[in-house]
Amino acid sequence: MRITARTFASLRELSTDRCALEVAGTATVDDGWEALATRYPAIRPHRPYVRAARNGAYAPWTEPLADGDEVAFLPPVSGGASSGITDAVIDVEALERAVAGAGHGALVTFVGRARDHADDGREVIELEYEAFDEMAASVLDEIAREAEQRWGVTVAVVHRTGVVPIGEAAVAIVTAAAHRAEAYEASRFVIEAIKDRLPIWKRERFADGSEWKRPGA
Repeated sequence: MRITARTFASLRELSTDRCALEVAGTATVDDGWEALATRYPAIRPHRPYVRAARNGAYAPWTEPLADGDEVAFLPPVSGGASSGITDAVIDVEALERAVAGAGHGALVTFVGRARDHADDGREVIELEYEAFDEMAASVLDEIAREAEQRWGVTVAVVHRTGVVPIGEAAVAIVTAAAHRAEAYEASRFVIEAIKDRLPIWKRERFADGSEWKRPGA
């Protein structure tokens, strides 16, 4: 089937403002993005903080498409938070570029990586994260905006779901501010709020079994 893809602002500069794409009859919004990224590879690193809309309404990446749909891929609004849930590898440098600005003298980056040992010393073979995606996306955005309002910073935060190989990033937070104190305080607030409020769970797999935990537990 055929859909129309639209992009705006920075994404438009890396691809096109509008184009027709052929996708499978069972395609989702995410498949539409993949088709666009295949044609314009420069947009691929921006996936963690892009939002999608189908026929004029925000849509989850898993929403099915129909023939003739218009799908818009939206970069973060100017001055707003770049936040999201993704099952892809987190591009930390892309997050840093998203918040960098001439007035930002301080940039603090926090990356939480999958560890190879649990707190009790057992060897972790693999980590898996599961989230209530629709709620998690809005909660993560809420946390980022709260930090921006309290400290006058710009925040980018992405949490990964699915299997995260040992050593890879599970969560990345970038805070940008005029001064380092605000950037550090906002970064600490965001990670603590994620532990407390984000509907996401972590399963540690061991050689002899597995265990679900809240991230940070």
